[in-house]
Amino acid sequence: MTTTTTPSTAVVVYDDMFADSERFARAGFLAGYSGQTRDAYAMDLRQFTAWCAEHDLRLFDVRRADIECYARQLEERGRARSTVARRLSTVAGFYRYAVEEGLLGHSPAAHVRRPRVDYESHATALDRNELGALLVAAGLASPAEHALMSLLALNGLRISEALGANIEALGVERGHRTLTVLRKGGKIVVVPLAPRTARAIDLAVGERAEGPIFVAASGRRMDPNGAARIVRRLARQAGINKRVGPHTLRHAFITAAQFRRWRAAARRAGGRLPRRPEDHHAL
Repeated sequence: MTTTTTPSTAVVVYDDMFADSERFARAGFLAGYSGQTRDAYAMDLRQFTAWCAEHDLRLFDVRRADIECYARQLEERGRARSTVARRLSTVAGFYRYAVEEGLLGHSPAAHVRRPRVDYESHATALDRNELGALLVAAGLASPAEHALMSLLALNGLRISEALGANIEALGVERGHRTLTVLRKGGKIVVVPLAPRTARAIDLAVGERAEGPIFVAASGRRMDPNGAARIVRRLARQAGINKRVGPHTLRHAFITAAQFRRWRAAARRAGGRLPRRPEDHHAL
């Protein structure tokens, strides 16, 4: 009896290659984080560990030149500058932790040059009329779609926060409707809901007393891809000829909030309120 095996190109990293101190450093470094931040750092460190294994390098034998070569390989593979910078930041944080714990004499990543990242936002922006048209289209859609758009545009929630919210997290505090959400980094906050958002959520929830606020046709919790499709469809219905996604609505909320703070500060200073810029995006 003969058996055939299919060759695999997956890189398998064996912990046996690394010393106990190196495994301890990896576990200790990741223990300082939780949630999505920990997952992102774990992925970055896992990929660097795999690269070290491919080049027969122990983590604590790595030199600055090795990390520079790792960065160049990432660039050759077409990784964005922000991605390369983030992975190098993770590597630097790992070695810094090892030095602070006395596991390593000095960090080989201390002076590694990272790509210059453009932090200016290039997100698609919506002006007041476009956002208003989008909310009108949402109001004519299903209650769940209206509630989702309201949470993103009027309350500024991230898509993960909105889709992760449960009915049990709805509440009332000092006469205001609230929603308790899980933020990035594992932080739990209570968000006051705009009246329009609260009414839309009530209609979306209906008679249900528990479970996720937003459910797909399958009855399971709505996923980000499904939510993105809803946002794009409503944007088309509103006549918006831009690439609009869930983060576009959060961007519009933040920009509007900044404009309101700027206007309030100008009035408190006793100065004349400047003319509103034509390209400013406010509600």
